[in-house]
Amino acid sequence: MTQGAGLRAADLPDDLTAAEAGMWEAFRNGSVYDLSHGDALVDDPHGGHPWGPERTVRARVVCRLLLDGPPALAGRVSSLQLVGVRIEDSFDLAGGTVVPYVELRRCRFEREVLLPETRFTTLRMVDCAVPRLEAARLHTEGDLHLPRCRFLRGIRLTDAQIGTDLLLSQAVVYRDRGGRSIAADGLTVGQDLQAELLESHGEMSLRSAQVGVSLSLRGARLLNPYTRHALNAPRLTVERTLYLSPAGLEGPMLRGTTPPQGTRVQRFECRGGVRLDDGRFGDAVDFEQARFSFADDQELSLRRVQTPELRFLGERPARGRVVLSGARVVNLMDRAESWPGPGRLHMGGFAYETLVPRGPFPLEKRLRWVGAATAEYHPEPYERLAAVLRAGGEDEDAREVLLAKHRRRRETLPLAAKLVGYAQDWTVAYGYRPGRAAVWMAVLWAAGTVAFSRAEHPPIKSDEHPDWNPALFALDLLLPVIDLGQVGFWQLRGGWQWLAAVLILLGWVLATTVTAGVTRLLRRN
Repeated sequence: MTQGAGLRAADLPDDLTAAEAGMWEAFRNGSVYDLSHGDALVDDPHGGHPWGPERTVRARVVCRLLLDGPPALAGRVSSLQLVGVRIEDSFDLAGGTVVPYVELRRCRFEREVLLPETRFTTLRMVDCAVPRLEAARLHTEGDLHLPRCRFLRGIRLTDAQIGTDLLLSQAVVYRDRGGRSIAADGLTVGQDLQAELLESHGEMSLRSAQVGVSLSLRGARLLNPYTRHALNAPRLTVERTLYLSPAGLEGPMLRGTTPPQGTRVQRFECRGGVRLDDGRFGDAVDFEQARFSFADDQELSLRRVQTPELRFLGERPARGRVVLSGARVVNLMDRAESWPGPGRLHMGGFAYETLVPRGPFPLEKRLRWVGAATAEYHPEPYERLAAVLRAGGEDEDAREVLLAKHRRRRETLPLAAKLVGYAQDWTVAYGYRPGRAAVWMAVLWAAGTVAFSRAEHPPIKSDEHPDWNPALFALDLLLPVIDLGQVGFWQLRGGWQWLAAVLILLGWVLATTVTAGVTRLLRRN
């Protein structure tokens, strides 16, 4: 423990207590001022054990040191480094400029910390008990560290500017009167925003916030049963990656890396809606093993999000919706088990270029995925999936998707059109299986040959006709363009005329289908 011994009385203000006098000397020395008891239970700033006057300093004395403190001793740099200190009264530095380095560890604030429009070089508050932090438009040239702190009535960092890193890891934050735990709309962070293992009881608001590198909420628990959103961050900009994924519970913080195998981890958990609309993410949005608990009217909203990679690898939410309308990603990494069921997934205008499934994701499930996103028929999700599969060389799967699109559309048609659709599907699969049309052509040719071989038909002109050949005659009827020299020379009466007309009509239909299918195949090749 650093004590105040050695100070000359002339160097000290008259009204300082013994604890404050020791802090005054430590400030001039640039040394740590530690008033800890040595017993972990007694020293816990969040516990109920009282801290007496021997560990108490007045907030106004601390503020005086920071704003207008004495010069450092010769050869030293002044700084405020407190450990295990109780700070009574309101800690108010509003509008001030603090030049010395400030680090407070395991300290207990009796009233709120007021730092609106305050300028710091670096401010570190570690494992402190704080009723509330009011720091709108705070400006730091370096870091703002608040790890393992507990805030009973929330944090306000609206329009704050953090020069390098903002650290909130393992902090516990309860909501204010407005229902927000962290109000940080318009926040700007020069480098990383680390909030790993954060516990938030209320709405975490990051509207229009900007993060220069990565934003990590790995292992965080965002709990807000009070209002609609647990994480409300529309127009959020992150230059690298947004992590809503697991964090290791053992060893040092993992800083955006996957925990090594065997490490105990805590998943990202969110009880309440998530809003990331219009967000921009330079590398990825990572939902690895994320767990969401929504009410029926809540959602994971990713409307118009833009990111090179979306890792949708969390647990399937039991209730609520997932909305990707208008989002644009390059790589969609997903699991079949992560997506919600019909009516709870919306993907209108969702654009992706590559599918990277994690684990088995057969086409049958992929079609159910698209179907779940279209409560009413809409062709765009099917066409997008088919285009992505075709670009990846999966032509057969792409045809199956487009065939599923026609079958889905058929269910919206009136009865007559629906019957025609069933006929097209059964015969030629809407033209996506031209080989089936060729098979039907062969079947009709064989049937026509057998039928016409059972009767002889008189020639129209007795001296101008080829030899009767029922196989060539049936084939000439079926082929709409090629003339085999059979049709037009024989008299057909009664039912034979109708049979010929049916073969001609079916021949046109099937030949057109085969031609269209071959044309599509050649175009793709």
